[in-house]
Amino acid sequence: MKVAVFRKEHFNAAHRLHNPNWSDEKNEEVFGKCNNKYFHGHNYELIVRVVGEVNPETGYVMDMKVLSELIKKEVLDKFDHRNLNLDSPEFANLNPTAENIAIVIYNILRRHIDQKHDLKITLYETERNFVEYPA
Repeated sequence: MKVAVFRKEHFNAAHRLHNPNWSDEKNEEVFGKCNNKYFHGHNYELIVRVVGEVNPETGYVMDMKVLSELIKKEVLDKFDHRNLNLDSPEFANLNPTAENIAIVIYNILRRHIDQKHDLKITLYETERNFVEYPA
């Protein structure tokens, strides 16, 4: 039987949605206020879902302390209180939309979580706007 375990975390980050191949007018039209050249920020809520079989010896799908430490080291320490466009190499050439942030976080964590486990990232940019990856 598979069980899903979840770890919820929080981080704050600034970003600017901008496509350098477009004119200022097109960026403004597509991204609106999110294209502010002085950036803007969000209080992101991150939910990491890990699914797998319960280990009969531990009773765990995954040790939640290990998952918490992994998220802190690989995600929070890199993105919390950062300007994603300027401070994060992951977004040097990638528009830091909620969709892309979720994919980046997934790819970072996937390398560290046993392949026998399914992984899903849910990222809330606001309390009403959120993305999941993979869908």
